Amino acid sequence: MKKYLIQFKPFLIFIGTFFAAYIVLTLAYKFYLNCFEANEVDGITTAVSRNVEQLMHIFNYDTKVQKSQSNAWFNIIFNQKPLARIIEGCNAVSVIILFISFIIAFSGKFKTTLLFILFGICSVYALNVVRIALLTVLLFHFPEQRHFLHGVFFPLVIYGYIFILWIFWVNKFSKYAK
Repeated sequence: MKKYLIQFKPFLIFIGTFFAAYIVLTLAYKFYLNCFEANEVDGITTAVSRNVEQLMHIFNYDTKVQKSQSNAWFNIIFNQKPLARIIEGCNAVSVIILFISFIIAFSGKFKTTLLFILFGICSVYALNVVRIALLTVLLFHFPEQRHFLHGVFFPLVIYGYIFILWIFWVNKFSKYAK
């Protein structure tokens, strides 16, 4: 048994570090969410909603993002038509937590790791805002494609981007990079 523990030590350290970071970050996020009332939208989702509205206005789209009066989400009104909602799960925090956990598990030098995590957080946040804006426009023009766009295409885009970041990190900056 000891032989196998020694043989698989790097893998076990990776798995242990990944899950420890994932659990700690997830619990911290859940603690943050618990600070809000039942029908109150958290600050991150509010920021994402405002940024989506700002991005849409940059491109002169007739868009209004409004807080629901009775629910914890924002409604996106596009060309005077209620089209979509931005809920807590749309803020990409869960994806960012997954990204950070992986980078920590494959950490490199402290400064490089920290800077790459900050870059990843900012770029995933920006990509998510663009994702929601594009999804809104595409849902307006192709409402019959709602399932494909929301459930397949855009998750593939955001998870694909995370995967590319991971590959880049492991090959260029992690302690395992050659």
